[in-house]
Amino acid sequence: MSVTATSLRLVAHAHTAALRRAVFGGGAEPLDEGGSRAASALAPTGPDGRGPLGRIDVCLSTPAAAGLQTAYALGLRPTPEPALADCDYGRWTGRSLEEVADWEPDAVRSWLTEPDAAPHGGESIGALLRRVGGWLDGQADRGGRIGVVTHPVVIRAVLVRALGLPPPVFWQLDVAPLAVVRLTGRGSRWQLQLTAPAAATD
Repeated sequence: MSVTATSLRLVAHAHTAALRRAVFGGGAEPLDEGGSRAASALAPTGPDGRGPLGRIDVCLSTPAAAGLQTAYALGLRPTPEPALADCDYGRWTGRSLEEVADWEPDAVRSWLTEPDAAPHGGESIGALLRRVGGWLDGQADRGGRIGVVTHPVVIRAVLVRALGLPPPVFWQLDVAPLAVVRLTGRGSRWQLQLTAPAAATD
């Protein structure tokens, strides 16, 4: 019996002013002018109508403004998905890592080294991994091509789950704004796809 394949095309939302300042929760703001322009430049053009995600059947997005605006700029019609929301950084929201490290260094140290630590009063990295991992597990047998527009941190969590990586590897992954990650799943197994530029719109 064949297993229906699910193709996920994940794209990190474009820049916001807060994201450029590298503050916690930078995706809650609308896109800045540069981010909006960069996302719009990737919108489908020409008769084939294909953009960086290729042909998709449905688009899911973080409920945050940055994700929804990026999806619309790409010519998509997103459905907000709470499981794709940014990590809740509690009282650190709006502050940079450097600022918080000066303010409460012990708290930052525990947050960076203990997956279930939440010294900011929000969501721990471990909780983020479980939330996003649960969502990913639910997509495995869905089938079709699914576009996903969300936060870089959520895409990092998806990769940890999809590739069966240990939680500390989360900190070694870097996802830039408008980066595209492709995963193909059959049952509970996911495969990371790295495509050449010429094949990016297949």
